[in-house]
Amino acid sequence: MLRGVAPPCGDVAGLPPTSLLSVTPGNLRPLNRWQRYGTLALSRAFSLTCLAVEYFEMWWLIKTFLVLGVLLLGQSAWAFVDGLRFLSLVRRRQSSPRGSHTPSAAVVIPCKGVDAGFDANLDRFLNQDYPDYQVVFAVATTRDLAYQILRERLKTPVESGVIRKPRTSLVVAGVSDGRGEKVNNLLRGIEAVDQAAQVLVFADIDTAPSPDWLRSLVATLADSQITVSTGFRWYLPGEGFVSRLRAAWDTSIATMMGDHDHNFAWGGSMAIRTADFHKLGIAERYWANTVSDDYAVTRAVREAGGKIAFEPRCLVASREESSLGEFLRWSTRQIIITRVYAAHLWKLGLATYLFYCGTLTLGLIVLALSGATPHQRVAVAVTLIAVLLLGAGKGYIRSLVARELFATERGSRASCYWQLSPLVPWLMLGNFVVAGFTRRIEWQGTEYELVSRDKVRVMGRSGG
Repeated sequence: MLRGVAPPCGDVAGLPPTSLLSVTPGNLRPLNRWQRYGTLALSRAFSLTCLAVEYFEMWWLIKTFLVLGVLLLGQSAWAFVDGLRFLSLVRRRQSSPRGSHTPSAAVVIPCKGVDAGFDANLDRFLNQDYPDYQVVFAVATTRDLAYQILRERLKTPVESGVIRKPRTSLVVAGVSDGRGEKVNNLLRGIEAVDQAAQVLVFADIDTAPSPDWLRSLVATLADSQITVSTGFRWYLPGEGFVSRLRAAWDTSIATMMGDHDHNFAWGGSMAIRTADFHKLGIAERYWANTVSDDYAVTRAVREAGGKIAFEPRCLVASREESSLGEFLRWSTRQIIITRVYAAHLWKLGLATYLFYCGTLTLGLIVLALSGATPHQRVAVAVTLIAVLLLGAGKGYIRSLVARELFATERGSRASCYWQLSPLVPWLMLGNFVVAGFTRRIEWQGTEYELVSRDKVRVMGRSGG
């Protein structure tokens, strides 16, 4: 043993009494009986102290986990019950009669590029079960492939057996250095809306609305207390692992909507009375310098004391295959936008996922350490398993929602909602942490710096 270095706990206690020597240069002699017993007593006391400290530290570690674990278990149970509430709401609305409130409506759809479902989705928007509506498509430039396809489709005579009832327009919006391309397209699209339109509806071309989507969305506005009617995107799992991971990730947000007062508008499926849109000054005040159309609408409604109502029948299906890198960039972009335009939600989300992942990590550490008793290990393991099972249970509820809303989800792919649920909190935590360090996003070939919720800087563009 090196001189001046204290032995670790247990080393002194393990020495027999006869080995305790008085060591001086050139002189080795045994300690007398009292010195021997005194030194042994001190070594035993030191060893017991080390054991007590180790036990005390382990006890506090386990106690801390159990407190946090019970809180997390309660949170998970509440989330599971909330999932049952969402499923009940979906079933209730699905079985209720369709609304009869059908004022003249205009659907504005910003477009950029063409994906695999473009033509099918276009047909769905042009064949809504609605008596009087207009569809305005808006693109940034004529170089966009979407412009070329839309121009041909909208001037093609109606095929036999297909009724294209709505009036249609195609607008070239140009680009702006002070707001997002999607928002700029929306603003130019609104300018092409018929003056007789009583309701403005906004949609995304990469979604597949049901035949009564428009009727259900507008009918909600029959209640004069409701300012905005909204649905939400529902990603359906594809063949690849990343597509299924995206579905599990995104639907965890969709099920936050409900029959309550803290819904938020989603720009791919929302409707507002034309009079309210102008009264709130959304175009002039909230969309003038923003990237996020829906957070801006949500903010406008909140500040005016209005109400946003969620309509489950207006959940719109979407499906996308991508690489893992593309998915991570997409998911992180959603959270960066949230941080800038709804900072309170970002803070709440960051705290929630830190709590969840931190508690699970602490539990795994306790299980890995040797100081825990068998009963303590069982308590920790049961808590961890219960939390994971409740999370998987809510994922299973999402699979039921998908199967009831979308006929194509009768197969086994819907199982990804619960099978991949353990991964979602860790992905979310990564998204929220990264969002705390940057305000730059890339969206459809354009790079933006989100300076504030009222200021956007275009950093660069690529492609048409």
